Amino acid sequence: MLRSLASRLLLTYLLVTVLVVVLVGLSLLLLLQSTPLADRLAWRTLDAEASALAPRLERAIDLNRLEEVLAGRLASRLRSRALIVNPQGEIVAEGGTDAEAADPILAETAVLAGPGQGEVRDALDRRWLYVARRMSSGNLLIFAAPRPSLRALLVYGDDLLAPLLKAALVGLAASVVLAWLMSRWVAAPLRRLAGAAQSVSAGRYEQQVPLEGPTEVESLAADFNQMVQRVQATQQGQRDFVANVSHEMKTPLTSIHGFAQAILDGTAPDGEAQRHAAQVIHEESDRLSRLVEDLLDLARLDAGQVTFAREPVDLNALVARVADRLSLRAGERSVRLENTVAGLAMVTGDGDRLAQVFTNLIDNAIKHTPAGGRVKLRGETRGSEVLVHVEDSGPGIPADALSRIFERFYQVDKARRGGEGRGTGLGLAISREIVQAHGGRLTALSAPGQGSRFTLSLPMGLPSDSTVSRRRH
Repeated sequence: MLRSLASRLLLTYLLVTVLVVVLVGLSLLLLLQSTPLADRLAWRTLDAEASALAPRLERAIDLNRLEEVLAGRLASRLRSRALIVNPQGEIVAEGGTDAEAADPILAETAVLAGPGQGEVRDALDRRWLYVARRMSSGNLLIFAAPRPSLRALLVYGDDLLAPLLKAALVGLAASVVLAWLMSRWVAAPLRRLAGAAQSVSAGRYEQQVPLEGPTEVESLAADFNQMVQRVQATQQGQRDFVANVSHEMKTPLTSIHGFAQAILDGTAPDGEAQRHAAQVIHEESDRLSRLVEDLLDLARLDAGQVTFAREPVDLNALVARVADRLSLRAGERSVRLENTVAGLAMVTGDGDRLAQVFTNLIDNAIKHTPAGGRVKLRGETRGSEVLVHVEDSGPGIPADALSRIFERFYQVDKARRGGEGRGTGLGLAISREIVQAHGGRLTALSAPGQGSRFTLSLPMGLPSDSTVSRRRH
């Protein structure tokens, strides 16, 4: 029964309630003992007893009758003592609790002080409260009781304990109801959350739990909903990734298979046809090899298994080398490649990996710039970062595609699929992973008809770690 959260919360609330009731009761008794309220209650009770007994004692003129009335009527529950004392201080009759040692001092004090209430100490240093009332015979009727202690307060059951017990029972009953409601309020959202988690573990990812309950539980539910959404996105991304990989591999494999079959069955009879078939097989196998290499590279980056070198890198020289290497390709496409990067501060990182990023960015810019256009490389320093811009005068990137160009296998120019110069759609995704591993950012800015600008931002310095490792995000 106590394995569930609701039952444990309910039991906890009940135990706390009972403990509080007990502590309040004991505190109240101790408070009564330490304040004049207990004394006033005792005096009022003694006075009530004296008022009740006085008429009967007035009629009981016989001494034996007086003793009988005192012995039979005295409220033994009060542990009280009753005396009838004549004006000379002599005790005429007595009765009540067995405490005769207090009688002489009670009689002497009451005779001297006269009717009223007071307090005395007996020979055993016990404190007594008393009430003295004048009888018609001239004698004093004295009722006395020990000053209330914690144990003595229990005697006042009708006046004190009964109301306390009733209040405690009412409070306990209300606490049971409130504890049950509270435990349900706390446990119900958690039960729903647990059920949703079980559904997710079974593969049903469309779970969303309502934001209810205490702040902590509501926050947990919000985090759970975000987690489920991310899991859904990850699952969808994995499905898209598999579909894209299959599609990208299917095209070159189909070409390789078709032209190899043409060679084997004699469909390409002459040397020129066979050379063409062999050329297509070579190009498609090369494209397939690049795709596999990019996939392996991306997988290692995702797994954090790539260790980047950590050494000073001169971006000015690095960009110049990459631009020089790609200048021939730019010339073949009649694209003017301008490099104005100079004066940039040194950065710390892996020069080969950064060269891979610049190669991809510049090569893409050349591919998407029409003949007669230009690709411009320029750098600047902004705060504690160095920025390198790769700008082209191509057709630009549509707004709906600009936010997706760093997705894996996403290609803006769908017409290139299967045509000359087609890429794998992984270059920008790999480049962004490399830049982020260096603590930098790779962003794009473009508008249709106005060209595109890719900006690589790198910090001037990184903490003195032994390696640069990929930042998980």
